[in-house]
Amino acid sequence: MSTTGKQLFTTLESDGTLTVEIAEATFPDPTGNQVLVKMEAAPINPSDLAILTGAADFENAEYSPGKVVAKMPEPFNTGSKARHGQRLPAGNEGAGTVVAAGDGEMAQGLMGQRVACVPGSAFSQYAIADAAMCLPLGDHSAEAGASSFVNPMTALGFVENAKMDGQKAILHTVGASNLGQMLNRICQEDGIALVNIVRKADQADLLKSQGAEHVVNSSDEDFMDKLRSAVEATGAFYGFDPIGGGQMVDHCFKAMEQVAVAQMSEYSRYGSNQAKRMFIYGRLDFGPTVLTPAYGFGWTLSGWLLTPFLQNAGMETVMRMRKRVLDNLTTTFASNYKEKVDLEGMLTKDAILDYRQMKTGEKYLVTPNG
Repeated sequence: MSTTGKQLFTTLESDGTLTVEIAEATFPDPTGNQVLVKMEAAPINPSDLAILTGAADFENAEYSPGKVVAKMPEPFNTGSKARHGQRLPAGNEGAGTVVAAGDGEMAQGLMGQRVACVPGSAFSQYAIADAAMCLPLGDHSAEAGASSFVNPMTALGFVENAKMDGQKAILHTVGASNLGQMLNRICQEDGIALVNIVRKADQADLLKSQGAEHVVNSSDEDFMDKLRSAVEATGAFYGFDPIGGGQMVDHCFKAMEQVAVAQMSEYSRYGSNQAKRMFIYGRLDFGPTVLTPAYGFGWTLSGWLLTPFLQNAGMETVMRMRKRVLDNLTTTFASNYKEKVDLEGMLTKDAILDYRQMKTGEKYLVTPNG
C-alpha cells in the first residue's frame, strides 16, 4: 500500500523559469533492501542549493504559500541545460523513523528504528532510502543525526584522502564553517596539521578557542605573509576549497610555491618540484576560478566529491568512518542550527534570502512533518 505526503520539487525550464514548490506525492512500498523513512529533520546544506536555488534571482521572485517562481540568469541557465523540464526532489540527507521496509534482511533489520539517511529527497514527509546507506541512530535524536552524513563524512574523507596520499598536513579555505570546525577537531584527534583560512576576526577567534593552531584571516593586509608562514610551519601543500570562484585557490598555490622555492638549493626556470595539490569541492562563488602563471608546473587542481571518494575508498574504510561518526555524533561531528522551518517555511522570501547566503554558523534545519 503506497503512502502519500508532501514533498518539495524544483523545476528549471528552458526559458530560465525556476519553480520550487511543495506538492502532494505518492511514495511506493519499499522493495528489497529499501526502507521508507518518515522524515523528521533535514539540514539545508550548500550542496543542496545547487538545484534548490542555484544562481536564480530570489530577490524579485514571485512568492505564494508553498511555491516560489524565480528567474535563472545566463550563463547559469544554459549551463543547467541537462535538467531543463525535469521535476526534481531535493535534500541530500536527513533523519527519521523507518515505517516500512522491503523484504531484504538489511531493510527488515531497520524496521521501526530512527536512522540517518541520504535519499536525495529529504525535503519531504517521507523518503525511500537504501538500507545500506542508513545509519541507525540508537538513542540520538533526529536533529542530532540529521547532518551525520554529508559534512562529517566529507571532513573525514579529506583526512582519509590526505593519509592515502602520504600527507601530514591539510589546508582548508573556509576554516570556520560547520564542516571546517569538524575538520579542525578531526585533525587534532589524528595528529594532522591544519591551516585554516577565514574571512573575519571573530571566525579566527572561534577556531582558536577550539584549539586551532594555524588560522589565517584573508581580510588582513598581511594575509599572504601569514599564509606562507603557516604553509612553511606545517608543510601543507595539499588543500581543499569549497569557494570555487575567485582567486583563493590561486593564493594558496602561490603561497605553497613561494615556500617551496625558498627551500630550493638551485634555481629552476620551471619552478619547484614540490607537488602542490588543491581540490575544489563546492561552488560558494559562482564566478570563474582565476589562476595565474605564478607557481611553476608542479601543481594539480581537481574536483572532489564525497560519493566517488567513498566508492573508491572501499567498504571497510566507509564502515570505519561511519562508526566513528556515530560514536562521536554529539562531540566531534555535532552540528548547530540557526533556524528550524517546515516545508512551507523553506519557501518564504525571508528564509530563502537568508539560508542561500550560507553564512558561517547559520545553517537551517527543515522539519518536514512539523
